[in-house]
Amino acid sequence: MPTPQHKMEAKEKYRRTLVQAQLADLFGLISGEDRDLISYDEVVQRLKARQQISMGTQMVRLDRIVGSVGRYRDFTRTFLPRSGANAERWTRIDAMMNSLEGLPPVELYKIGEVYFVRDGNHRVSVARANELSHIEAYVTEIQTDIPLTLDDFERDQWIIKIERSEFLKKTHIDELRPNNNLSFTEPGRYQICYQHIEVHYYFKGKELASQGFVDPLPFPAAVESWYDTIYLPVIEAIRKYGLMAGFPERTEADLYLWIAFQRERLAQHYDLAPLSPELAVKTFAQLHSDHLWDRTFKGLRQSFLHVIGADAKPLGLTEEEFEELRARHDAGEISLAEAESKSSAALV
Repeated sequence: MPTPQHKMEAKEKYRRTLVQAQLADLFGLISGEDRDLISYDEVVQRLKARQQISMGTQMVRLDRIVGSVGRYRDFTRTFLPRSGANAERWTRIDAMMNSLEGLPPVELYKIGEVYFVRDGNHRVSVARANELSHIEAYVTEIQTDIPLTLDDFERDQWIIKIERSEFLKKTHIDELRPNNNLSFTEPGRYQICYQHIEVHYYFKGKELASQGFVDPLPFPAAVESWYDTIYLPVIEAIRKYGLMAGFPERTEADLYLWIAFQRERLAQHYDLAPLSPELAVKTFAQLHSDHLWDRTFKGLRQSFLHVIGADAKPLGLTEEEFEELRARHDAGEISLAEAESKSSAALV
């Protein structure tokens, strides 16, 4: 049975860990880092995983428990208790643990190399506060084809892994173009990339239909066409200009999406035909130097010119290039965003 001394020490320990949690959350607000536990329901929903296998009782490393079924906001990522945790239960468990009184195993779900608490969040929190390395647990494994690791949960890599898997299932690009370098560093980008392929598929189909082709374009052929004629030329221009040196934490695919976005924005703002991959990369390089002062000066200059109405052309384009793009636009060569807008209006 816990002694009065155990109970007093447990209360003091709870107060300390609560303060640590508050400091961790404050640092998270400053750094922008998410300090919540991972939601088990969100992971399972994204994985579309259903099959469960009972693994019996095991000793599980505490640092591999990264989330919870329902109480992922009551504790920090390292299971420090927040105000939503039950203080009385936490201190009672701590007193029992330090009086060597037996506690029942926690219940965990296992996905890949990591675990989620089904029952026993307070016991896990107390065990970590007491600097234990392992905890006894009933483990149920959720089977999935995506090998999630502990490192995947340090940032949002687990989301990116799942999105990549979904992207590959829809496009089969690893089979169609085995040496592709499509790799993104932030969530949501695979979906944007897939939208690019869908837009290319739509307009490529219209182009073939206008040429008299009756059979619809197979989607795999559209994926290959997008990669060879849209994506790869931009990547080759990125390499030609050595653009990756200014973005050491990013990938070529990241830059492709940024450049594609800027190309559409410039075309719409200045009424231009779509920029070639070469010109798109050149204008991007002009506006996004790897030197902070260069970026700041160029951004302020472009904003100032826009305010006074003097932004006759974007940075990175010569007068001749700009006039040619304007003329091609006036002749009917419009950006993808404009084409989508006009086709949508025609359907209304």
